[in-house]
Amino acid sequence: MNLVAPLAGFAIPDFPAGPLPRRQAVSVRVGKVDVGGEAPVVVQSMTNTDTADIDATVAQVASLAIAGSELVRITVDRDEAAAAVPYIKEKLLRRRIDVPLIGDFHYIGHKLLTDHPACAEALDKYRINPGNVGFGEKRDRQFGTLIELAIRYDKPVRIGVNWGSLDQELLTTLMDANAASAAPVSANAVMREAIVRSAVLSAARAEEIGLAREKIILSAKVSNVQDLIAVYRDLARRSPHALHLGLTEAGMGSKGIVASSAAMGILLQEGIGDTIRVSLTPEPNGDRTREVQVAQELLQTMGFRAFLPVVAACPGCGRTTSTVFQELAKTIEEDLRKAMPQWRERYPGVEQLKVAVMGCIVNGPGESKHADIGISLPGTGETPTAPVFIDGKKAATLRGPAIAEDFRQMVAAYVEQRFGS
Repeated sequence: MNLVAPLAGFAIPDFPAGPLPRRQAVSVRVGKVDVGGEAPVVVQSMTNTDTADIDATVAQVASLAIAGSELVRITVDRDEAAAAVPYIKEKLLRRRIDVPLIGDFHYIGHKLLTDHPACAEALDKYRINPGNVGFGEKRDRQFGTLIELAIRYDKPVRIGVNWGSLDQELLTTLMDANAASAAPVSANAVMREAIVRSAVLSAARAEEIGLAREKIILSAKVSNVQDLIAVYRDLARRSPHALHLGLTEAGMGSKGIVASSAAMGILLQEGIGDTIRVSLTPEPNGDRTREVQVAQELLQTMGFRAFLPVVAACPGCGRTTSTVFQELAKTIEEDLRKAMPQWRERYPGVEQLKVAVMGCIVNGPGESKHADIGISLPGTGETPTAPVFIDGKKAATLRGPAIAEDFRQMVAAYVEQRFGS
């Protein structure tokens, strides 16, 4: 069959690839980090230590920052936690870790910030939840106190609505109005409207009190993928504020990763979202930095940011019965991730590096040529040699039991040669 001749004179359609234009939100400065405006999408995380345990919290904030979290949120839930915040900040700065700290306040934030001015000063942003800032006649007064404190200390605020702690008075009012409507909508639609309205009205009230628009970030978190997409599309349409994006209670392991990536991937592709958090439940005694890694990989995979070199590796098949390429791919990824904190300083641009570790001759040489440096390991029944390609050209052929270590050394040498001073 001739596949070429029928194409004579055929016009190849050029479907544009890439995201929709980025929604231009109001820019907010959080410590040394810009959120919204022309700034890239920012990665955020949160500690799960008791903030009153200063050393444990410092250690975890440091590990999250080193892993690449550009903002870190900590719980401030009682006097002991609020009193610890300035010491946490001081210890981090002694370690030359200047990541912006966000205080997470619920129920008594107005009291804690009032009673602990050093905490109010040390934090770089306050996160308040309009659903539990106060109830009944106390709600407006305590919300006002929080906003006035943010103005006094010149701090930005994230008004974070969550459907698990939604303003029940607002929700009941909307439910009653919907029930009386001639054309009622679903209860789920009313819930989404309550979430969006809580965020928008709270931001408007904060501005009325005197908080500048460039000091406000909004979020509206739910734990269902389709609801999150619908809520943020509506919120982006109805508000100019920068948006913090995240699927709350995403879950553990692959479920949490898939759900967060599905929801945020769609919204990011539509230009919605200025800072993100992947809210993974860690395994018992698991590494909290996993959520940072997933957030980075989501942004890098979609082409929005570059955080660390990309390793392309084939999934394996009946031609790749050897585990050598799997072990080598894992080792190279681990080497690169461990090296990045130092490499960012020493090798500017190294995050753009592309490495390929392939398992047989079918796609191995071709994929390796597309990478900056790649190796094609021998598959089942193939000659026990491994050609290495650098910048699209064959540079060496490795043999023997030290193939993996030889290739690791070649990668390190390539980084030094290309990105070193």
